[in-house]
Amino acid sequence: MSVVVKRRGPALVMMIDRPAQRNAVNRTVSMAMAAALDELDADPALRVGIVTGAGGNFCSGMDLKAFVDGERPELEGRGFAGVTERGPAKPLIAAVEGYALAGGCELALACDLIVASETAVFGLPEAARGLVAGSGGLVRLRERIPPAIALEYALTAKRMDAATAQRWGLVNRLVPAGQALDAALTLAEEISANAPLSVAASKAIMAAAPDWPVAERWERQRPMVEAVLASDDAQEGARAFAEKRAPIWSGR
Repeated sequence: MSVVVKRRGPALVMMIDRPAQRNAVNRTVSMAMAAALDELDADPALRVGIVTGAGGNFCSGMDLKAFVDGERPELEGRGFAGVTERGPAKPLIAAVEGYALAGGCELALACDLIVASETAVFGLPEAARGLVAGSGGLVRLRERIPPAIALEYALTAKRMDAATAQRWGLVNRLVPAGQALDAALTLAEEISANAPLSVAASKAIMAAAPDWPVAERWERQRPMVEAVLASDDAQEGARAFAEKRAPIWSGR
């Protein structure tokens, strides 16, 4: 099985299970990931997705042996690992141990949040292999850390250790080795405690806002905000606050 999918409370954990290949992605992995992400968005009981890897590494990128044999891991309309071009509507967390290199780094960057262990290593080494980080690495890294720093890493093909990644703001939470998945599950629980419509709207607005003209920001976000304010959950949240109890979200 190329990807092991398990439900952990409100989270759907998707573990790339090719440890002998350091979880390199082939087309089979991409198809399995795409199916799991469809499951995540389709099931209202699932609130957050977590992507991780087996055997102490996150993902070493594209399966180069499969590439030499003529196989491409990108899926039409979805990209590398079934996610880099079109992610889920629900929040996606990368739980990174060990290598997150090349396509593996791009996979982590395609996630909304990154939890990493102290052993994590990030990098875009494509230039050293005669390739280019065309699955979102060059686009997203400069959005997550200062552009000049991102450019240096892309041009030199150097690796970035976990502490440096956290210092630049790439990593949300840094934890001891072996604890990335547990920490990601804790973060997923924190997110899942909140109203699903509010979480979805917040992710959508923050993802789209950089492309909005400044003069149109309020107009662009207004219908998304109004839809949440008109929801049953908005009423439930207000009632729960007044009654000093935990809200019971319906997702409506």
